Amino acid sequence: MAANRSSWMNEDLDALRDLARAFLAKELVPNIDKYREQHHVDRDLWNKAGEVGLLCLSIPEEYGGGGGTFAHEAVLMEEQARAVDTSWGVSLHNGIVAHYLLAYGTEEQKKQWLPKMASGEVVGAIAMTEPGTGSDLQAVKAKAIRDGDEYVINGSKTFITNGAQADLIIVVAKTDPTQGASGVSLVLVEADREGFRRGRVLDKIGQKGQDTSELFFEDVRVPVSNLLGTQEGQGFVQLMQQLPQERLIVAHGAVAGMEVALEHTLRYTKEREAFGRPVFGFQNTKFKLAEVATEARIARVFIDDCIEKHLRGELDIPTVAMAKWWCTDKAMQIADTCLQLFGGYGYMNEYPIARMWVDNRVQLIYAGTNEIMKEIIARSL
Repeated sequence: MAANRSSWMNEDLDALRDLARAFLAKELVPNIDKYREQHHVDRDLWNKAGEVGLLCLSIPEEYGGGGGTFAHEAVLMEEQARAVDTSWGVSLHNGIVAHYLLAYGTEEQKKQWLPKMASGEVVGAIAMTEPGTGSDLQAVKAKAIRDGDEYVINGSKTFITNGAQADLIIVVAKTDPTQGASGVSLVLVEADREGFRRGRVLDKIGQKGQDTSELFFEDVRVPVSNLLGTQEGQGFVQLMQQLPQERLIVAHGAVAGMEVALEHTLRYTKEREAFGRPVFGFQNTKFKLAEVATEARIARVFIDDCIEKHLRGELDIPTVAMAKWWCTDKAMQIADTCLQLFGGYGYMNEYPIARMWVDNRVQLIYAGTNEIMKEIIARSL
């Protein structure tokens, strides 16, 4: 089945796709099982990606980035989905952490950190979620209290992508604990600061190769210049402005995943025989895959429209909430349908469809649960 070419693609992005596909085939795919066993990618994967220019693709060249747009990030995400990998937290590093620095960092902060993120010398993470607070970011308990020309940070975070390898963490904390949203600030914490400690890499049902970790801050002192931006109390606004791109990343990953699941299942059902004919020859199989192909096409049209709007700076919060909940929900249904068509082999870890099924589940939860997405949509009606 011929895939529709996305409306936002061009020759420059075709060349990037070739580069990304070749890099992932060489450096990532042969190591996926190892990464799943050790619960993190090899640290030098980041350096190798930096060398070939796959980090900070949408960050301006003056800060060491690729000078591209979100479309460049989207191509890399699609190729990672094609590799059936969730180990490498590059979409968070590239599309989220680097963009907080680009959007809100002082000139000094941008020059200090973005070139190192682009080279792979520094791996980025953002610490939002706490053991007691999930989607309710204005209720965070972590504190960054000013003491002279320093902030003293105390608190704990959990479910932090890239947590075990991050060299720089953007921490969501209260600089004024007496306030709600207006008391929240974002503070940069280097991983070598005294009092900073990583907990275990969390034992998840899926995404086993991703170093999702707990982080602890005990009287961690950082200079006041580590405040992201120049003014306290802007953290909640900064989060709300950047979360749409994060949700678009999740939705887009879900759509790419649907297409890959369909591709794998078509191949399998045409090769596998049952009762003397290919599994694809049964009407139930054909009809199920006809449904999946249609739903994946609808999702692709929707996400391409969202990406086009985002490239023009016109993607609104309710629309991206629609994309996030509907695409992740549909991706989970499609993975389940496709797994069923593999029969017992679908339950075996050696088959990519099994990994897709279990790895997809968290997409309905992170970047704001799908229930929160529906709440956001409903408020706009």
